[in-house]
Amino acid sequence: MASKAEIRKQELREKLVAAAEIRIRRDGAGALRARDLATDAGCAVGAIYNAFDDMNAIVMAVNGRTFQALGLAVQRSLVGAQTQAPTDRLILMSHAYLGFAAENTRLWRALFDVRAEEVEVPDWYRAALEKLFANIAAPVAEIFPDKAPEDLALMVRALFSAVHGIVLLGLESRISGVPIAKIERMISEVLSRLA
Repeated sequence: MASKAEIRKQELREKLVAAAEIRIRRDGAGALRARDLATDAGCAVGAIYNAFDDMNAIVMAVNGRTFQALGLAVQRSLVGAQTQAPTDRLILMSHAYLGFAAENTRLWRALFDVRAEEVEVPDWYRAALEKLFANIAAPVAEIFPDKAPEDLALMVRALFSAVHGIVLLGLESRISGVPIAKIERMISEVLSRLA
């Protein structure tokens, strides 16, 4: 059974993550400051570092919640689509990815703003990413049944990178991107060429 101190620490961790999620959603991960977070959570600045090693650890905790929400959005896009062609399923997932990114842009960006060399990437974080890739892997394996597993894994990452790049450039209105209204069409065009 957890001690009262452990329970309080866990409660503080949850308050800090919830407060950080609100701030990241509104302002982005780069704007997250310990003093603001302490005010939001109703604690002293020093208490943050009793609950977490550093601010990156809080961002990673928020990212864990974001990965779960993103994974659910992608999985929901496949409900009732199991009999559709693999390329069509990839397109559905990509459109769900775009929809999630468009609705949660700053939280979505925070998933990719933490550099691996700046923070020790927890196993659960890598597992969440692999779970996202596993959704992509099933239809890719159907499209390329003769590819070796390592080649399939590389193809999955390549497709993810392609879709992610299209979404990123479009949502940031970069000169090389396309208007948001055309991103879905662009993704569909790229992925439909697979089959």
